[in-house]
Amino acid sequence: MSRPTSPLRRLRLLKGLKQSHLAELMGVAQTTVSRWESGALDLPDDQWRKAQSLLADSAQDAILKRLVESSTLSLHLIDDRTHDLLAVSASRENRWNAEPGAFIGKTLIGFATPEILAAEASLRELGWYDDRLTRLEVDTGPNHNPVVPIIRSRLIWERVRLSDGRAARLVTTL
Repeated sequence: MSRPTSPLRRLRLLKGLKQSHLAELMGVAQTTVSRWESGALDLPDDQWRKAQSLLADSAQDAILKRLVESSTLSLHLIDDRTHDLLAVSASRENRWNAEPGAFIGKTLIGFATPEILAAEASLRELGWYDDRLTRLEVDTGPNHNPVVPIIRSRLIWERVRLSDGRAARLVTTL
């Protein structure tokens, strides 16, 4: 699976590493890192994960995850692009008919209501991906799904950056 090229370059520059040093740490040639960053060569998933672990300062992410998981509010944190679940509060997960942790790393978009999908479709136009808008309230109806039920409610979507450069979305039910 091809990864966006800019996050690798952004992470490398944030850490102040030269391509040659990153290449040495990853066990590849400097030209390979250059090609990954330019998009001339697809960055394999295993190498992307390796780069993330080498470059990311995950302490802040761990704090965010712990805050989500310990919150008494009904909320979850997803990858803003893939909708993969990164963390979930107990109050939200307790409503799900699944083992604890069953959806971590899995996309939740399949459980979305028509209202959520419509809001999702409007994000680019609203400037969500350009960081012109980092908070949005969404009214939704129920999804009638027995496994991951969504009730009629108002959601707050808040966009945050993770240490690896990815955008995440904190979803809170009011």
